[in-house]
Amino acid sequence: MSLQNPVFIPGPTNIPEAIRKACDMPTLDHRSPEFAKVFNPAVSGVRRVLNMDEGEVILLPATGTGGWEAAITNTLSRGDRVLAARFGMFSHRWIDMCQRHGLDVQVIEAPWGQGAPLAEIEAALRADTAHAIKVVLATHNETATGVRSDIAGIRRALDAAGHPALLFVDGVSSIGSMPFDMAGWGVDVAVAGSQKGFMLPAGLAILGVSPKALSAMANADLPRTFLDFRDMTKAYAAGGFPYTPPVGLIAGLAKSIELLEAEGLDAVYARHARFAEATRRAVAAWGMRPCAASPDLYSDTVTAIVVPDGCDGTELVTLAATKYGMAFGVGLGDVAGKVFRIGHLGMLTDAMLLSGLAVAEMCMADLGWDTRLGSGVAAAQDYLRATPSAVLDAAA
Repeated sequence: MSLQNPVFIPGPTNIPEAIRKACDMPTLDHRSPEFAKVFNPAVSGVRRVLNMDEGEVILLPATGTGGWEAAITNTLSRGDRVLAARFGMFSHRWIDMCQRHGLDVQVIEAPWGQGAPLAEIEAALRADTAHAIKVVLATHNETATGVRSDIAGIRRALDAAGHPALLFVDGVSSIGSMPFDMAGWGVDVAVAGSQKGFMLPAGLAILGVSPKALSAMANADLPRTFLDFRDMTKAYAAGGFPYTPPVGLIAGLAKSIELLEAEGLDAVYARHARFAEATRRAVAAWGMRPCAASPDLYSDTVTAIVVPDGCDGTELVTLAATKYGMAFGVGLGDVAGKVFRIGHLGMLTDAMLLSGLAVAEMCMADLGWDTRLGSGVAAAQDYLRATPSAVLDAAA
């Protein structure tokens, strides 16, 4: 794998040089007032990106998976019921985690390529007249299939059913790249990771926690120590951290938000939508289709591409890495081998995206797939030329 080439996996993403430099800092006493100069801008910036109007931002030395575990262990007790739809690898993994913690998971099965099934979720909530369901789990952007779910629709389902359950959202591959409205959607815990839209190395779980979720801590009895929100909020009130924090990553997070806001969050989201559409134009020119079942489900951060019959998406990803030094995403779970994935989030430019599409085409030709060299690149070029956009400053 060549470190000179951009990556096209849906995270970790390419790191802007300004963020890399922000993370590269001297040792800082995290119990000194100097730490607050790094920590406070990061926390306040996350609030703005999530559109939080109350509650707490929690930064944990972990990945998104650690953020999921923190969400459930801080708010639930063994035997509590949660409601979740399974429609991809990451919704599956959240369900698996809950089951390992002894929670009673009510699973709604949906085809991979579909989003969260709103009607079935609402029906399950209406049927739960005793309000045994404590939490509804939702994956905003299912990275395995390139599917975006309607989180506002899940909030409407909760409200229509008059159900008091908490709403937890996995926004790991959407937050910072696609619109996210924690306040407007009534999200109680939002989980993000540093290595996706924030364009940092992996190592930070980033959570927004509502007052309702914070109050649930009083009765939650699942074990937690390192991930305990009570320790975090107590330390925050004193201006610190309950243990040694990853100061460099937190400094990088503050810089990331500075860059995102300098570009303008609406412009960031429009840029991701533009690259996603250019990628889909290329996919159509190849005679293929996204795994997402319909346009309203298309992700703006990753496109999972269904490969032709008789072809293996994993072979393409392997060849791209070994022959051309470029990284794409393999298919996972039920779509393993059936798709390959192009991540188009974080630090990306027109030229970078086109390089990835060109390498994908070369791999198809090398493997003998029925695809004409240049067809997808040309389709993407036509679209990008017709929809000019400013180059991301962070890439400079």
